[in-house]
Amino acid sequence: MRDELIRALMTLPVRQRAVLVLRYLDDLPEAEVAAALGCSVGSVKSQASRGLARLRASAHLDDVLPAERRTP
Repeated sequence: MRDELIRALMTLPVRQRAVLVLRYLDDLPEAEVAAALGCSVGSVKSQASRGLARLRASAHLDDVLPAERRTP
């Protein structure tokens, strides 16, 4: 599962990948992610939303995510 997640993360644009890693893997609050990346909290929220949507639709995660969690 870890390898599939890494492959899926690598398909994301750099900013989306950085936001997701800092926010969800490093468990930083949105404000700390924004400070670390030099952007607004709103930008962190929108990049996280877009990145998560792309991960959910990723073919790399087909074997990892249950079918009901994938987007068509």
